[in-house]
Amino acid sequence: MPKIKHRRVVVTGLGAVTPIGIGIDNFWNSMMEGKSGVNKTTRFDMSNYETQISAEIKNFSPLDFIDRKTVQRMDLFTQFAIAASELAVKDAEINFEKLNRERIGVVFGSGIGGMETNLRQHQNLFEAKGPHRISPFYIPMLIPDIASGYISMRFQVKGPNYATVSACATSAHSIADGMMLIERGNADMMIVGGAEAPITEMGVAGFNAMKAMSVRNDEPQKASRPFDKERDGFVMGEGGGVLILEELQYALNRGAKIYAEIAGFGLTGDAYHITQPAPNGEGAVRSMKLALEDANLLPQDITYINAHGTSTPFNDKSETAAIKQVFGEHAYKMYVSSTKSMTGHLLGAAGSVEAIATILSIKNNRIPPTINYEFKDPYCDLNYVPNTPIETQVNAAISNTFGFGGHNASILFKKFIE
Repeated sequence: MPKIKHRRVVVTGLGAVTPIGIGIDNFWNSMMEGKSGVNKTTRFDMSNYETQISAEIKNFSPLDFIDRKTVQRMDLFTQFAIAASELAVKDAEINFEKLNRERIGVVFGSGIGGMETNLRQHQNLFEAKGPHRISPFYIPMLIPDIASGYISMRFQVKGPNYATVSACATSAHSIADGMMLIERGNADMMIVGGAEAPITEMGVAGFNAMKAMSVRNDEPQKASRPFDKERDGFVMGEGGGVLILEELQYALNRGAKIYAEIAGFGLTGDAYHITQPAPNGEGAVRSMKLALEDANLLPQDITYINAHGTSTPFNDKSETAAIKQVFGEHAYKMYVSSTKSMTGHLLGAAGSVEAIATILSIKNNRIPPTINYEFKDPYCDLNYVPNTPIETQVNAAISNTFGFGGHNASILFKKFIE
């Protein structure tokens, strides 16, 4: 039975810092052009690494958003978080002076946190031979929840404030939690999302050790190829995404523009394996079914699924099987695409950035493509919007995000109808 809802939740602001564009216009236009953000990694020498490519953010200047002194006390993931939140708040045209800041909160996560900070401080400790070389800002720069704290301080909002950490499902859980807090009356507005900066020596080495990443080093821009038969692993990306969620009447009262309504979500656990999805996507099946039930919609009401679509052999096959179980014959009539083909995998930031892509597809009635789709996989036989966007009416769409540890989140958005 769907739960009884008394407070509707809408999306009024978006902020994106991604490998294919900073700001939602740049992000959206790049997706419509089928632009890849993947290339040879420039941040450090990867010549000894099995994987030598990533989706780095180009032309990002934290000083556009943060003063120099504070930047020096922030890990890169927190810089992405602040930038994305500033963009979202500006997009939503929020004047906090006119609002009750105690009714505005932040749920913002990171799957890993300050990975670069941890590496550099480890080097300081052991290469410099002493604990006195550790920065007093090491712990605050490291911990995943610090971004949520900084965002709340930035805007002086004093409602619910915490971080979610659930690997690649992190920021999808942030969105779901923000929705719940507004629904039950704990807040009127929530700043939600996630950020990640994993492109470090340890990050690449760790995922290489798992054999999880693509080694298509000679063709970087073709390396992220979800659902394609020749996929060989994900491509690591970085960035951040922020959504402004508001209770409907609260948003209308302040004259906010409304992108879409967040109508429901499904959260499940596989209880199966530390990295592999459950057989036939059993956990993903339940998360999508719960999202439909929560939104009081039928499978045939869904036009589009922004898939988790990591470009790994196990995930893409499993997610396809799950979609077919949930949607039956309708699975072949709707559209499924993976924007990771362009952005790479942003890990803890993936859920929020891909939710933004999903919301913009509803607003613009256009579906972003899955680029690099060249060779059909018999196990992946849906319409993945290969290489070119599609223009069609999008009334309702689901954003899927699944994480190591068996964390599954499906967020359902629909066109706002007052």
